[in-house]
Amino acid sequence: MSMTTAKKNRIESVDLLKGLVMVIMAIDHTRDYFHQSPDLLDLTDPARTTIPIYITRWITHFCAPTFSFLAGISAFMVSRKKSENELSIFLITRGLWLVFIELTIISFAWYLDIQFRNFDLAVIWCLGISMIFLAAIIHLPRNLILILSCVLIFGHNTLDTVHFKDNLLWSILHEFGNFKLSDTRQLNVFYPIIPWIGVMALGYYFGSFYTQSFSAAKRRKLFNRIGIASILLFVIMRWINIYGDTLVWKKYDTIPQTIMSFMNITKYPPSLLYLLVTLSVALIVLANTEKLSGKVVDFFTTFGRVPFFYYILHLYAIRVFGMIFAELSGYDWQIMIQTTPEFDLKGFGYNLGTVYLIWAGIILLLYPLCKKFDSYKQSHKEKWWLSYL
Repeated sequence: MSMTTAKKNRIESVDLLKGLVMVIMAIDHTRDYFHQSPDLLDLTDPARTTIPIYITRWITHFCAPTFSFLAGISAFMVSRKKSENELSIFLITRGLWLVFIELTIISFAWYLDIQFRNFDLAVIWCLGISMIFLAAIIHLPRNLILILSCVLIFGHNTLDTVHFKDNLLWSILHEFGNFKLSDTRQLNVFYPIIPWIGVMALGYYFGSFYTQSFSAAKRRKLFNRIGIASILLFVIMRWINIYGDTLVWKKYDTIPQTIMSFMNITKYPPSLLYLLVTLSVALIVLANTEKLSGKVVDFFTTFGRVPFFYYILHLYAIRVFGMIFAELSGYDWQIMIQTTPEFDLKGFGYNLGTVYLIWAGIILLLYPLCKKFDSYKQSHKEKWWLSYL
């Protein structure tokens, strides 16, 4: 199969959006290890942050919800080539694979700790678990999938006042938490699975709008309407300040701080308002990028066609360059070895402008590797194991 034919069998707007969020995501991860902000307890706290740091952190909010949603769309695309039972088996095996990678290769990338004193249940774990649940959800009637998704997304904030102290199961379901596995090892639940399961299931439902019976013009109109309606709903609900997020907004002495407070929404777990504002933008981008083409589009879609490969590469690239820069700056490279989630880089770090330059350099470095792997992957469709990379 030629590269041109392979591309025609894909939804370019989906790959483009995947690539965009993957590149944006790397900004936050680069900042984690190259920008020292020990005085900031919360990078989006209007009372403590700065506008550049706030924006740098806030724009990456789009990444996890968008990618989870697009993973659901991609699963629907696979369903056109497999039976429901075959798709379920694929989703379960790929989900288990992602959970395994999260607890091994990715955990090591975050901490560089050969003793593995921390295991994080983060975004890759969440995608894996959501796929496992999706393996069952796809057998439901289409309308029931939509209802289930909306119940999880719109209703999960009713659980915000429910707390079970030191309860791992409840934390995995709905509450950020840290748990001691032993005297030296800890499990950190960063991504509780509710409502992420609903986000991926919603993506699967929306995948049906990409069938031949649904025209591009009709899809564009529908996605724009839903996206705009979701933004308006976000504004109304945020203004009312009653439901949808545990962080209520308030007026500050300055307009920028008030705006930052209004937009300061909860990610762990993702609140209804968080999902409304992020997924609405994702839908609007999907609606209006189907006819885009050119070198810039090709650049981002390259990352979007090999997101898992890129994700692993970018983490290790950031960590390796972190060690190199630490040495060149007069710090011991071993400061990059972390033993707790609240790590301390011992004063190492650069200004935000330098962080962006490092981020751009890493993206440009990874592009040819992703391009080459994408070419190999598209030319070897017969290799089943490539679908897990």
